[in-house]
Amino acid sequence: MILKNKLILITVLLAFFSCSNAEIIKDFTLKGRVFGTTYKIVYLDASKNYQTSLDSLFFLMNKSLSTYIPSSDISRINKGDSTVIVDDLFLEVFTKSKRIYTETNGFFDPTVGNLVNAWGFGPKKERLNLSEDQVAQQMQYVGLGKVTIVNGKIKKQDAQIYLDFNSIAKGFGIDVVARFLDSKNISNYLVEIGGEIRAKGVKKENHPWVIKLVNPIKKDSIKGYRKINLSNKSMATSGNYRKFRVTKDGQKYVHTVNPKTGYAIESNLLSASVIADLDCADTDAYATAFMAMGLENAKEFLEIHKNIGAILLFINKNGDLEEYRTSGYN
Repeated sequence: MILKNKLILITVLLAFFSCSNAEIIKDFTLKGRVFGTTYKIVYLDASKNYQTSLDSLFFLMNKSLSTYIPSSDISRINKGDSTVIVDDLFLEVFTKSKRIYTETNGFFDPTVGNLVNAWGFGPKKERLNLSEDQVAQQMQYVGLGKVTIVNGKIKKQDAQIYLDFNSIAKGFGIDVVARFLDSKNISNYLVEIGGEIRAKGVKKENHPWVIKLVNPIKKDSIKGYRKINLSNKSMATSGNYRKFRVTKDGQKYVHTVNPKTGYAIESNLLSASVIADLDCADTDAYATAFMAMGLENAKEFLEIHKNIGAILLFINKNGDLEEYRTSGYN
């Protein structure tokens, strides 16, 4: 009888310790601020809160690529420090930027940083009204083809060339988070930073990750939005309807600088949303490029690159709001 009771006790203890050591699987939603904006990360069926690890990744990204942090690698490079050995994050963003710069015929160009600053939309907040001669002077320092990496160091044809990856960095930050979650064998997640999004897998009960995108053409009706399935896709939006300034003489300047002309003047294209089965950094860069291209060039690009989906919002000849949509986003 005593032996039997001991066996029962041992069995109960083993069961207790087994339950205590078992991983508790749950869903997580993490929120905060990074890159000057907000983020929301939702991942399902995981055993751990990875907030600390993600904070470390954000720190490394800022240390490498933030033009708003004076001690970052890119800030030191922009100040003329030729001793900086760039890290893997910088190298990947640079390599990707080179590819998209070529694909878009230079409409995506991270060397417009001096002009972004001069027009008042960069970290320096200079807010100048440039003359034609001043624009021409700054255009000497525009062109990603004038920048290379040799032995891990940035080499610029002119020391005044200013690099600014902010038009791709948010999307790239999302990709970095996504890779981290992939490394933890998390199959279902949505990562959003400042409105840019990347999603994988599905939500609970096998529902896709669906977002509601405001349809400005029908915003006052009951059909004032469209649903977009973002499962296993990325989405980024660039627009000039929020980031702009107006001078005393009524001239409006927008934050998208055309790298072909050097000017920050609004075109009839108001916003570009890019949706594709690509890295979010790619969709971020393409959205920026489309805003610089203008409507017709963006439409031509999309006709050739069928793997990229987009919704373009523009003002037509009559002054009315209109949309151009690739197939699948009607």
